[in-house]
Amino acid sequence: MTTLLILEGNATALVEAGKSDALPFAKCFMSIDPSLSLRVANPYARDITLNDLTGVDGVVFTGSGVAWSTAEPEAEPLRAAMRIVFETGLPVWGSCNGMQLAAVVLGGIVGASPKGSEIGVAHDIQLTDAGAAHPMMAGKASGFVSPCVHRDEVQDLPEGAVLLAGNDHSPVQAFAYAKDSVDFWGVQYHPECDSRDMADWLRGRGAETDALVADLEIAETDSDAAARLGTSPKGLATPERARELINWVQHVKTRADCA
Repeated sequence: MTTLLILEGNATALVEAGKSDALPFAKCFMSIDPSLSLRVANPYARDITLNDLTGVDGVVFTGSGVAWSTAEPEAEPLRAAMRIVFETGLPVWGSCNGMQLAAVVLGGIVGASPKGSEIGVAHDIQLTDAGAAHPMMAGKASGFVSPCVHRDEVQDLPEGAVLLAGNDHSPVQAFAYAKDSVDFWGVQYHPECDSRDMADWLRGRGAETDALVADLEIAETDSDAAARLGTSPKGLATPERARELINWVQHVKTRADCA
């Protein structure tokens, strides 16, 4: 049985208020492979130790709704957890805050996007040549759309990182890092989230997002709503939307089989 540890990126108070970025991952992974065994822990609630990684085949760092960036002092519990995980050599995935976290831990730079927040969906995500050849993106066509919501972005990749995808809003939409025992794949967007998840996250932000939320709520079955988002119901369904995660799970299994 393949075991994944999902490390929640939200502070304890947010989780207690019902804001968990681990839940969409759990739902997505069960859709991808119901045989997976999932564990969840929160580095903001307690320190992550090597004991937490016993019997674990892969580790996920989720997105986050906290007010601080991954470079700020408040994020040290997450950075400490990632340093411990990287020391084990386990395959690691990061979405949004999780990718930004890896960039900081590995020596890159993260900051607020000069173009503001990218909300609802990331459009026209283009694969680099390296991305088109990388196993994370196997089966992924360039120019895709994905659910997203973020303020910060990776502004300087760590030395040795491989840029896999970007768009006009954020040049770093995906990168991989395989060096010094670190095995990391990450994306700025949220392939783990279906469009209803994203609608729930954005609901109540004000009139400027009401139309976006309305489309996100029905886009998986309504072609017109999906088209207004720049995609299609098929593009939002798990086999296409979460292709990167499907590929990562296979990568985790392959690594475990070879261990």
